[in-house]
Amino acid sequence: MQFQGTVEINAPRDRVWAFLMDPDRVGSCGPGVESIEVVDAEHFKARAKVGIGFISARFNVDMTIAERTEPERAVIKAHGQAPGSAVDATANMALSGPGEGPTTMDWSADVTISGTLASVGARMIEGTANKMIGQTFDCIRTKLEAGG
Repeated sequence: MQFQGTVEINAPRDRVWAFLMDPDRVGSCGPGVESIEVVDAEHFKARAKVGIGFISARFNVDMTIAERTEPERAVIKAHGQAPGSAVDATANMALSGPGEGPTTMDWSADVTISGTLASVGARMIEGTANKMIGQTFDCIRTKLEAGG
């Protein structure tokens, strides 16, 4: 499944970059995120509970910042496991606009879901994913525009 979008954030680009590269700060905006563990500058682990339709699963997710060009673009790869389900994702993010802001973030994600969670159907997964993505970016924008 492919997801993509553009978010306008009324904040300087270096502050947006710093927020997005901080797993604890970004993680606090992820719906269902229960914990974040920073392994090193490129690797971190997360635990998140995700519910789609009548199925709920707790995922252990390993994330890697595969590419990083400060303060313009990053590629993050993620692999998540839950009992009977798995998810793999590659997310691309590009920041543009004047250094002092506002900052435009163009993002895309290629997501593959397998196992029990995949059985609920693509339309339901896409609807839930779009809602969660929207909540995440609303939170990021709100925190950054408030000076976070």
